[in-house]
Amino acid sequence: MNYNKIREKNAISNAKMDTGIQAFYKDKVVFLTGATGFLGKVLIEKLLRTTDVKRIYSMVRPKRGQDIQERIEMWQKEPLFEVLLKSKPEALKRIATIAGDCLEPDLGISESDRQLLASEVQIVLHGAATVRFNEPLHVALAVNTRATRLMLQLAKEMKHLVAYLHISTAFSNCVIFRIEEKFYPEHLTCDSEKVLAMSELLGDQMMDSLTPTLLGSYPNTYTYTKALAEDVILREAGDLPLSIFRPSVIIASHREPVAGWMDNLYGPIALIYGVAHGVLRVISINKNGFSNLVPVDYCANVALASIWQTSKDKAGRDPIKQPAIYTLAPNERNPLSNTEFVNFSLSCREEFPLVKMIWYPFVHCISTPYLNPLAAFFYHTLPGIFYDLALRVSGRKPRLVKLYRSIHINISLLTYFLHNSFYFETKSTDRLRALMSPEDQRIYNFDMKALVWKEYFHKALFGMRLYLGKEPPTQESIDQGRRLLRLLKILHFGLMTILLGIAGIVLWSLIKLII
Repeated sequence: MNYNKIREKNAISNAKMDTGIQAFYKDKVVFLTGATGFLGKVLIEKLLRTTDVKRIYSMVRPKRGQDIQERIEMWQKEPLFEVLLKSKPEALKRIATIAGDCLEPDLGISESDRQLLASEVQIVLHGAATVRFNEPLHVALAVNTRATRLMLQLAKEMKHLVAYLHISTAFSNCVIFRIEEKFYPEHLTCDSEKVLAMSELLGDQMMDSLTPTLLGSYPNTYTYTKALAEDVILREAGDLPLSIFRPSVIIASHREPVAGWMDNLYGPIALIYGVAHGVLRVISINKNGFSNLVPVDYCANVALASIWQTSKDKAGRDPIKQPAIYTLAPNERNPLSNTEFVNFSLSCREEFPLVKMIWYPFVHCISTPYLNPLAAFFYHTLPGIFYDLALRVSGRKPRLVKLYRSIHINISLLTYFLHNSFYFETKSTDRLRALMSPEDQRIYNFDMKALVWKEYFHKALFGMRLYLGKEPPTQESIDQGRRLLRLLKILHFGLMTILLGIAGIVLWSLIKLII
């Protein structure tokens, strides 16, 4: 494969803007939160590349000393936007920033901007969220739940609103393992109204102290506050033309605008990256379970298509009828097992290994969670101590033991999901695709049944090397990685031989003592 062209090989060519979905978005004004996030950027790119949307108002907060406009201007240099900017050099000028922050009262939006949004916006995509599993409850509640209420209140002021999409998660009801496209308020210890009222009365510290009581069976503050956000919608959406999108675990793009694109280390991507570096060598996982991974470009396509469908109810949604819910997860007839996930993660280590590996990539799967800390000590902590000792001797700063401490914390946060399997109903999403024209199905593809997992992981792993590892897609770089891999492979199996020999000697000595 010619890897110099992989980023553009599968990008969708510019089609005439005359399909049903494209015609719907023509000259529309969109307000989007979470624009600088992983999915948010892909949504904006797809809107600008495949539609003639008039304007996108993007709510952005200043970060790390950058003002909001600078954060958008940096996209000019991002690989994600290369295809768009080649065909439409001025496309990013259709983005207008709105200063805001989900942590702030009234979303931190000024009165003048609020009036602007109320008078112009026709489509709302609310995707802003904190996705940290160990976020303090008061923070997760403010960003994921209270902000949802404030967004609904703002949407009710919008004079020309035709569709509103709330981006949730397929795991918002993960206290059960077969999840349909419906609401589950019965699993909450308190309804959203009571919890939000409580958060107004109590201080942050007191609210955080109630975390175990309020969470109940929920494994973390992320899934709990996303469930509360859905309860807010169920109670307060009224007759808004609204729907909910529940994606499962979002990872690298499949085809567009570039194959294998990703921009962050979290969840399964962090695990794959750790294995590829030779850092992560043991993980606790149910080998008979299933992984719920979906490409980010498929998620963007479902979101845009569901908004199109939601807009069709011109008379407004019946407030008695619950909003439509669209879930994207692996198809029942094309599942991805945890064993396949692990094997696919290692499938390309010989083909395009990383240049910055510290050891030969391999991973052992531990099915019993309580054995994992013991295995992690021998596979991670102990080698990390020796590695850091070598760094100290050479005058460099030790780093591996600290890194392993962070890795073990993050893996413990994922344990609930690595050892449980979930079935997600996707009937509404399947019906949505059936309602689309063949051309719309091509441009806004999200057919999980047709996804070839082996091919997808091939692209994702190369994308990880390119976009996260920042290693050039040149033959020279790949050859350099292969040379390092061969050396580390010899060292790895040499060390295994020595350790097995020592173990054999010790065992033989013990047998002789017994005899």
